[in-house]
Amino acid sequence: MDQLRRFIQWDAKGILEKIRLCLIKKLLPDWEDRRKYHEEFASSTSFHGVHNIVHRRSRARRALWLLVVAGCLAAAAWQICSRLSYYLSWPTTTAVVVQYVEKVKFPAVTFCNLNRFQAHAVSNLKVIFLIWNTVSAILQKFAMEDKYSQELKDFLLGNQNFSIKDFTRQNGFYLNSSTLLECDFFGKPCYPQDFEHVFTEYGNCFTFNHNDLSARRVSLSGRGLHLLFDVQQDKFTDEPALGYTDAGITFVVHPPQELPRFDGLGLLTPVGTHAQVAIRQLKSIIQEYPWGECKPDIKLQYHKIYSTNGCLLECKARYIQDWCGCLPFILPGNGTECDLLKFYKCVYPAVYNIEIKGLCTVGTHNSTCPAPCEETDYPTTVTYSNFGGEKAIKYFSTKLKKSPEYIRQNLVRIEIKYHDLSYKITQQQKALTISELLADVGGQLGLFCGASMITIIELLEYVFTNFCWMCIFLLLKAPEMPQWNNPSQNQPTQKGKKRRIQEC
Repeated sequence: MDQLRRFIQWDAKGILEKIRLCLIKKLLPDWEDRRKYHEEFASSTSFHGVHNIVHRRSRARRALWLLVVAGCLAAAAWQICSRLSYYLSWPTTTAVVVQYVEKVKFPAVTFCNLNRFQAHAVSNLKVIFLIWNTVSAILQKFAMEDKYSQELKDFLLGNQNFSIKDFTRQNGFYLNSSTLLECDFFGKPCYPQDFEHVFTEYGNCFTFNHNDLSARRVSLSGRGLHLLFDVQQDKFTDEPALGYTDAGITFVVHPPQELPRFDGLGLLTPVGTHAQVAIRQLKSIIQEYPWGECKPDIKLQYHKIYSTNGCLLECKARYIQDWCGCLPFILPGNGTECDLLKFYKCVYPAVYNIEIKGLCTVGTHNSTCPAPCEETDYPTTVTYSNFGGEKAIKYFSTKLKKSPEYIRQNLVRIEIKYHDLSYKITQQQKALTISELLADVGGQLGLFCGASMITIIELLEYVFTNFCWMCIFLLLKAPEMPQWNNPSQNQPTQKGKKRRIQEC
């Protein structure tokens, strides 16, 4: 065993000696060749100023050129670091472009009656208003007072099979020829069947130009959608104690692909008024993180396009379905519909917990629902006037067979039209792109050092060559492979050391 180990050690020693001899003869040039290589590099490199340091005869001029080159290198390094620091701050600029077109898409408009329920259906069921507020608390913030909670509990215990969805659909506001007296879109008549039913915090609401229809376009500003509503205050009512004290129509303008959002965004038109609404189309384009706050890879399961409102609804639906084992009908998704008892005992507290704990957040890139990369809004300008002069009141009074007082207390006219045939694009852009950063770095190197990409490659080749020579030199100075069996043999003689140093 010892003989085998000794044989391996001697064999390894022989291989190491062969490697050293090969390095000395073929790879490591002598001192004179290395000196010539350095001089040739200094003379031929495209890095300006180096040849002046090497080839000037005067030491003072050499020192001067050394200071000049060092100063230029320092200035270039400072400028490059400054540009890199600016780039890593992810700066952006905002470009605003107004695009004029021949035709522009008309948005969706959702209308609701401020009096949510038919009076005869809720005359003996005041608790219906509380129930609907509990259901619609998913869409808006609603705090139930203690004086109403016991009344609601008693009703739920005695009517466990009661469906507020079916009740609202049948006994809420409806849209037919008696409530929609006139409808005209760009000179063509429209009818109640052109509107799509949707549930909101106002109960039954109706959307014109909803997503399932082909896109409607207008080719002339000042014309659009003209409507005349009869809110029928004698047939529809609400609960003033809960804050619903107005009479009229509320509406919201939104993209056809998105659900209406009334919370803080609805426009109110009281009875006896004529509202003229001028809209503009505003498209916002936001950069992805880290320049902006959007995430382009986020997709919604039950909405065709991403929006923060749709994302919030789907987020709430997921948490409620996990906690309560059911899904409110007012939220998107597929699941078992929550009954009223589940709404009161589980869904309503779950929504409260989502709000308090911040489980569904909006805004920044690391929130549950970050800002959309592309968004379309419709800023509005609304002007109001009293509905109808004396002749108009008499005309509608005769036509509808209603008294002039009824006309003033129930009719609402709304006109929605584009301000002009254009849309504004607000685009967030990168203030410094990769190509611009490379151009800046190249400009600084060229200005202070006369360097380019070829120069950088030359320098890398020069450094790599010297690094290889240094490694070979250190390898030749390294001690021989140790022999563990005979420590005395591991120590080379002083003469051997000198001979190897001389060879190097």
